[in-house]
Amino acid sequence: QVQLVESGGGLVQAGGSLRLSCAASGSIFRLNAMGWYRRAPGKERELVAAIDYGRRTYYSDSVKGRFTISRDNAKNTYLQMNNLKPEDTAMYYCASGTTIATMGDYWGQGTQVTVSS
Repeated sequence: QVQLVESGGGLVQAGGSLRLSCAASGSIFRLNAMGWYRRAPGKERELVAAIDYGRRTYYSDSVKGRFTISRDNAKNTYLQMNNLKPEDTAMYYCASGTTIATMGDYWGQGTQVTVSS
């Protein structure tokens, strides 16, 4: 089993920055790809960014150029969010998978990000 715990969410003004962290524990050898999803009220869940073990990355068009995903080892993954916009307001979830295309084997509990205008 794998446990994922997010931290770093909060309230920030538009144009501000936040850094989300995801700490993994348990059978972390299974964690090839890590990523961040978000779900805003009334909207579908969206894959925001992901990174695989070879450091290949994926970004959704809505965050490209503003968000940066990184990982320092098999345990910790980060999402640096700059130039935040009110439309970035959502619950952000850390997730893992075998590949970026097959994310969702394990999920964290989520951390709320709220961007005020």
